[in-house]
Amino acid sequence: MGKHKDLSEFDKDQIVMFRRLGLSISKTAALVGCSRSAVVSIYQKCSKEGTVVNRRQGHGRPRLSDARGERRLSRVVRSNRRATGAQTAQEVNAGSDRKVSEYTVHHSLLCMELHSC
Repeated sequence: MGKHKDLSEFDKDQIVMFRRLGLSISKTAALVGCSRSAVVSIYQKCSKEGTVVNRRQGHGRPRLSDARGERRLSRVVRSNRRATGAQTAQEVNAGSDRKVSEYTVHHSLLCMELHSC
């Protein structure tokens, strides 16, 4: 099974309200339209922290290259298709304030579907 999207703030507030009114976990889950485990975890979170606000942030490290850097990389590669990843990284780093590694260049080229010889 895949992951489901987060419940809205309204649904979370409804879960807390129904549970405080004395409805069972199963009845609450049926009314809101979510799983029983979601009802339990949301109500526990509300009891411990006093809020049901989702503080989930983006995951992973922020990207080092932006759209402008990707276009620059694409231009450098198209100008010299026979260059190695290290040479391409060196050329990209020469005119940029952000330094990218050879691996980042290789990964970006794969994402742009520009494959090396």
